[in-house]
Amino acid sequence: MSTTIKALAALGPKQPLQPFEFTPGPLGDEQVEIAVESCGICHSDLSMLDNDWGFSTYPFVPGHEAIGTVVAVGDHTKRVQVGDRVGLGWYSGSCGECDQCLSGHQNLCLKAEGTILGRHGAFATRVRAHWVWVSPIPKALDTTTSGPLLCGGITVFNPLVQCNVKPTDSVAVIGIGGLGHMALKFLRAWGCEVTAFTTSDSKREEALKLGAHRTLNSRNADDLAKAANSFDFILNTANANLDWNIYVAALKPGGRLHTVGAVPEPMSMIAFPMILGQKSLSASPLGSPSTTDTMLAFSARHGIAPTTEIFPMSRANDAMEHLRSGKARYRIVLVNDLG
Repeated sequence: MSTTIKALAALGPKQPLQPFEFTPGPLGDEQVEIAVESCGICHSDLSMLDNDWGFSTYPFVPGHEAIGTVVAVGDHTKRVQVGDRVGLGWYSGSCGECDQCLSGHQNLCLKAEGTILGRHGAFATRVRAHWVWVSPIPKALDTTTSGPLLCGGITVFNPLVQCNVKPTDSVAVIGIGGLGHMALKFLRAWGCEVTAFTTSDSKREEALKLGAHRTLNSRNADDLAKAANSFDFILNTANANLDWNIYVAALKPGGRLHTVGAVPEPMSMIAFPMILGQKSLSASPLGSPSTTDTMLAFSARHGIAPTTEIFPMSRANDAMEHLRSGKARYRIVLVNDLG
């Protein structure tokens, strides 16, 4: 099956998105074609649009937090069928034969295909992916607001699984933004004692409403001193250079500082406190398809949804500038009106 797909594409770095059409060619034997109903905007879309990471290709069609309906499947597709409501995140394929894929860690496949890496994403009427990466969406989840779960949501949910975070743990979150606000919601439902590190007292009430039991001002020396030896797990969602020794000091013995934020410079910390306290530093990408399914089921069970602002897809440039300005609260979703 081959159809003409309407999309929005940038023709070069930092250029505005404009109407773009392409023919994707025949549908692969294990591919799924999705009619896109809505698509979240992730900061990675903006980074790719600007070629911040140096590997964007143009014309560039963003979009990797898609929710839609399956309209076509390849001959050997499993798991989903025409008519199913599904989601697609950062990954659209993996090799299926490496140790990581065979052990259920497809998200660590070195040959994994990114939905917006060298191919066209979901700021479009349709998008394609391998069936393994196409996730059925539970009925309890809303089509319009659930897209950010497929990237931002699974990014902060995956560490809870991979790092064996327990409901009895005391956990703190750094960076209450697009990722961090979902982390607070997940951790509260997970059963943890949840603390939000904020940069100002004005953000305190907002963090408490999102799920934090308490807040600490990361710019207040007294707050930070009181936090010493407090946390089993600290999750960093900020793409910022921070004084990491402060957060190492806030860990209990045996505690872990885990980052999903793309910190731009090397993370420097003194070894001795980590050695004495048997503390650790770790990181992770998005989760596997199985972990994504678990996250979606958990979200449906606990009524967890990203806090979103809605734009029509035809106003994607306005939405991207809203994100670029730092004004998004907390994720932006585009509702498809491209026809």
